[in-house]
Amino acid sequence: MEWNAVLEFINAELLIVVVACWIIGYVLKQTPKVPDWTIIYGVTAVAIVFAVVLLGFTAQSVLQGILSGAVAVYGNQLVKQTRKSGEDE
Repeated sequence: MEWNAVLEFINAELLIVVVACWIIGYVLKQTPKVPDWTIIYGVTAVAIVFAVVLLGFTAQSVLQGILSGAVAVYGNQLVKQTRKSGEDE
């Protein structure tokens, strides 16, 4: 699946939310007292709040927030796993 296909599902106004969530996830990962398993929930919650603030409170904006958070986490994992596979060779 191409990134363009994934990004068609996310409102263009929320691409900045994806970037913000990626940064927030990175900061949380560097915070010693934050368990790794909670990061995805924190990023998703922040993405939903940002989407609701930007688009208003609707079911569509909540879904857009979930998608934005998911793309941020997925994108981060894609980069990490690609780097990791390069190290194995």
